[in-house]
Amino acid sequence: MSLPVDPPMSTSTVLIVPGLRDHAPAHWQTLLEAELRALGRPVRGVPPMGRADLDCAKRVAAIERAACAIDGPLVIVAHSGGCIMVAHWARTTARPVAGALLATPPDFEEGLPEGYPTMQELLESGWLPVPRDALPFPSIAALSRNDPLGRHERVAGLAHAWGSRSVELGDVGHLNPASGFGPWPRALPLIDELTVAA
Repeated sequence: MSLPVDPPMSTSTVLIVPGLRDHAPAHWQTLLEAELRALGRPVRGVPPMGRADLDCAKRVAAIERAACAIDGPLVIVAHSGGCIMVAHWARTTARPVAGALLATPPDFEEGLPEGYPTMQELLESGWLPVPRDALPFPSIAALSRNDPLGRHERVAGLAHAWGSRSVELGDVGHLNPASGFGPWPRALPLIDELTVAA
């Protein structure tokens, strides 16, 4: 008697888009990339650029280079400022995207905590205004209830404008090492949801 065989997983490549940070070994995106490689699943990363040069256009160009170097279906996984980069990139690219996971987008239009770029710096670097066009691909926005980088109701409004399906994560801060993450186990099922739908 033969056992049922699960259908093969789509071969979508996951493109990881970091936020305004340098390389962080303990960050969930770094750990996710390693996990996907260990599973034999195709994954690429846009190199983190840090906060020394905030030029948004350079970051959008980096996403475009990385995305266009990938053959076949593409699923984007962005965190924080990377979500805003993806929104800017989506207005200009012709690259088809199967879906995007947008984790804890910040609110660049209400000001960030001390230690982050000021609104003037973000304006001068091309981040503002934040695009509110509906994204031309399916997306899931993972939202925190107590994110220090954006009030929930404002970030939820941004996700709605993008046409994203919102997933509530509860009180997870900014979903980064400073908030106690580490691994984010929920990322892979959400990626699979976008991948299967592709």
